[in-house]
Amino acid sequence: MVVGETGRRPPVVDWDNFPFSGELVIKPFEQPELPEPPRHGAAGPAECQSCNRPDSDYLWVDDNWRVSTTAEPPGLPAIVFLHPRAHHDLGDLTPPLVAELGSMIFRVERAYTAIGGIARVHMARWGDGGAHLHLWFYGRPEGFVQARGTWLATWDDILPPQPEAQWRENLRRFGEALLAGGGRIPTAME
Repeated sequence: MVVGETGRRPPVVDWDNFPFSGELVIKPFEQPELPEPPRHGAAGPAECQSCNRPDSDYLWVDDNWRVSTTAEPPGLPAIVFLHPRAHHDLGDLTPPLVAELGSMIFRVERAYTAIGGIARVHMARWGDGGAHLHLWFYGRPEGFVQARGTWLATWDDILPPQPEAQWRENLRRFGEALLAGGGRIPTAME
């Protein structure tokens, strides 16, 4: 049971894919912080980590987009991030980048499924920590129905990291599949 100041039990605790059991206590709701603290890179490209990373830090790049991954093996087969090369957030993408975004999402999903054994690919955009657009992609392994839906990212945090050799093989397969549509692989996967 989840208990908070109101004592209200949120309906998610009854979902089949809710990853916790037992008693949970909701943290007290903090007062709003206004103005909000600036996100990393809000001052522009000079202070933006994504803008200042060299192409060699990315799995795949082209003239307008770059794809990165986590620093260490996750619990899921891979977590990848799609970034525009230029310093933009979603709301200020140029019309040409907006037009390309849909096809890039499609390409990243197809590349992720090339890893093999992936039932669904989920995409998320939070962006509360950084002012440079980055879309998150998570793949749910086939048969792992308990991790369906919005809890997949939480399950990734709970699962033990996969072996590094398997993770690197998954990234190699992902990179090769993404490369088939153009761009280049600037990392050691070449």
